[in-house]
Amino acid sequence: MAILDSGTVTMATENGVADLDMLRRRKSRSDSSNGLLSETSPSDDAGAPADVEDRVDSAAQGTANLAGDTETRESGGGGGGGNGEVRFTYRPSVPAHRRTRESPLSSDAIFKQSHAGLFNLCVVVLVAVNSRLIIENLMKYGWLIRTDFWFSSTSLRDWPLFMCCLSLSIFPLAAFTVEKLVLQKFISEPVVIILHIIITMTEVLYPVYVTLRCDSAFLSGVTLMLLTCIVWLKLVSYAHTNYDIRTVANSADKVDPEVSYYVSLKSLAYFMVAPTLCYQPSYPRSPGIRKGWVARQFAKLVIFTGLMGFIIEQYINPIVRNSKHPLKGDLLYAIERVLKLSVPNLYVWLCMFYCFFHLWLNILAELLCFGDREFYKDWWNAKSVGDYWRMWNMPVHKWMVRHVYFPCLRIKIPKVPAIIIAFLVSAVFHELCIAVPCRLFNLWAFIGIMFQVPLVFITNYLQERFGSMVGNMIFWFSFCIFGQPMCVLLYYHDLMNRKGSMS
Repeated sequence: MAILDSGTVTMATENGVADLDMLRRRKSRSDSSNGLLSETSPSDDAGAPADVEDRVDSAAQGTANLAGDTETRESGGGGGGGNGEVRFTYRPSVPAHRRTRESPLSSDAIFKQSHAGLFNLCVVVLVAVNSRLIIENLMKYGWLIRTDFWFSSTSLRDWPLFMCCLSLSIFPLAAFTVEKLVLQKFISEPVVIILHIIITMTEVLYPVYVTLRCDSAFLSGVTLMLLTCIVWLKLVSYAHTNYDIRTVANSADKVDPEVSYYVSLKSLAYFMVAPTLCYQPSYPRSPGIRKGWVARQFAKLVIFTGLMGFIIEQYINPIVRNSKHPLKGDLLYAIERVLKLSVPNLYVWLCMFYCFFHLWLNILAELLCFGDREFYKDWWNAKSVGDYWRMWNMPVHKWMVRHVYFPCLRIKIPKVPAIIIAFLVSAVFHELCIAVPCRLFNLWAFIGIMFQVPLVFITNYLQERFGSMVGNMIFWFSFCIFGQPMCVLLYYHDLMNRKGSMS
């Protein structure tokens, strides 16, 4: 092959073909008379490196771009050198096919290509289809959103729940007092454990009692119970971490000689508002607050929260109200209702994830200069149900691993029972957050979470047997197509039946 210095135009030939060699020699003599060729002899082709061949391909692909330049030179715009260059560029005698290649969408090459353009197409089609559905829904049913969706005069009856939220700050102060007493050797270790158990149990039972006693709205009750669960997890982490620090600090063979036990009200206060559930005396910090970034994230939070409200009021509520109990009646009708509810429910779930785990937690971390912002991983690529639970909610996952799973392993509990215990704790708190505000204890949320345990082992087996795609599809189906819509229908109809029986 020969590489032209002028214009970096490349012409490739095949070794061992007589007429092509003759063409190369003619070209060499012609170009050397015009001074166009570099001092590259035909023998250089045999020893040309592999990257030269790649440059040959790229030059061949750029021939179309040279066409316009060729016309200009031939019309008199170029000198003698240009004419020589055009004369020997991509001649018909030069091979156009020099290696075996796969089509971009073939099975051997499809995963080696970038599919960004197809992803953009899917986004455009998704926006277009859903825009049509929104317009069709508005034309058919009108504006279904109530003016009292966000706030109304009846919301003032939920003031006991608001006061209960404010009073939850008493329990961290009580836990700090206990740690201060043990630091000063006023109480023994068994007494510390008993006091922390009393504090954490009271912190859960008190909001449950207030919620059940007050005729509050469902959204207010869910908010209080979520806050209650967060404070309980933080209190357990605070007590457990301080206990472990005392144990390490007082042991003869310290794992870390720099570990020392101390309590600080400032570190506890920061922990209670920080976007983490795992206590430690200090955290990695970011350099400062980006005010413009916070404003943009907050604007996104408002927009996506409004989008959630629109989907719930315009789509989910009418579907649920026009449905029957999924466990009573026609099976095909129940399947149709679940499938119809699955799409808007999926949109709400994704918006909720984006609003809370990405927008809100990052806003809170930015305002508090909290450095570790791994609040989630790429759970949408989960190869099994177990991968999903490890990546979907990183604050809770880290808490479970730190305060439930590995403590079970350290006291010689086998791995499988330790996993079941972790899911059991999660199931109890899922049930509290839904059943208490609904005042229903049918254990649908508890059963749904515990059902994940066999799914973990089934999807792990399928992943090993058939690859990651099968487990990922089972995850999406079990959560978004079947699981969540079924729970929504079950709780709604049980709630309606309870209100009907009470009236």
